[in-house]
Amino acid sequence: MREKAKLEDVAKLAGVSPTTVSRVLNNRGAISNKTRQKVNAAIQELNYHPNEIARSLFISKTNLIGLIFPTTAHPFYGEMVFHIEKILSEKNYKVLICNTMNQAQKENSYLNMLLANQVDGMIVGAHNIGVEIYQKANLPIVAIDRKVSDTITVVSSDNYAGGRLATEEILNQGRTKIIHINSVRQEEAPSSYLRRQGYEDVMKEHGFPYKTYELELPFDTKGKKQILSDILNRHPDLEGMFVSDDLTAALALSMIRKQNKDIFVVGYDGTEAATACLPELTTIVQPIKAMAQLAVDLLLKEINSGFKDIQKNYILPVTVRRGEK
Repeated sequence: MREKAKLEDVAKLAGVSPTTVSRVLNNRGAISNKTRQKVNAAIQELNYHPNEIARSLFISKTNLIGLIFPTTAHPFYGEMVFHIEKILSEKNYKVLICNTMNQAQKENSYLNMLLANQVDGMIVGAHNIGVEIYQKANLPIVAIDRKVSDTITVVSSDNYAGGRLATEEILNQGRTKIIHINSVRQEEAPSSYLRRQGYEDVMKEHGFPYKTYELELPFDTKGKKQILSDILNRHPDLEGMFVSDDLTAALALSMIRKQNKDIFVVGYDGTEAATACLPELTTIVQPIKAMAQLAVDLLLKEINSGFKDIQKNYILPVTVRRGEK
């Protein structure tokens, strides 16, 4: 097996000193175009890859960003991570993506790994609370739709307004017997609880009864189907359903059709995947790309300029996407 080329090998082939090669790699110092071309030609010929760890120590920056999310298999998180990675890549940052699957132990383990790799910052959208490392990490961090600690900036959409819009959309269809299905409890995700608040406030204002069901297994499709089946059996006269994510809304819609029921369903998130695969679903659209852009802009501002003039909460507006007839 051929040995990996070293910096000294590049220097020897290019006929320059190792210091000159290092300056070319780090774009430091006055280097003539002729010398730069010789070094780059030697790098290409030897297929040399610089030691990024040593290089980061030299420039006191790794250009690595850690992303911690529950799972990229979920359309909302997958689309969010796609946009974040794309924006960071255009700014010459690499990402380390961590899927926690809502397990606090995995989240702690990933946090320790990211800190050990000396990432420049993190963007997190994990569900777990009480993770002490967030409190102690002296590092720029931006959270998506989750309050991680009192000191960490949060970017979210207007979840309360979204809950109101969804409920009003169903009421506008002339339907008053409406339930809400929410995936988590208040202490785990205040943003989802705000959607619930929006629903319940609108129902109270109109004098209609309301009922919210919590699904404690957000990624367990089989478990969801059983719970949804129980809910439909429990409410034979149900007219409307506001579901706090599009995946669960799609499941509900499929089961409703199989039972030939007339129930108007409104989902939440409005991802490209959901709207493409289920264009008939009415949903509340989160501005995922704009949230990703803002999160990256705030994180890089913290990395490059410190924490000056940065608010702790940024809330972006949501819209209604009405399903195709």
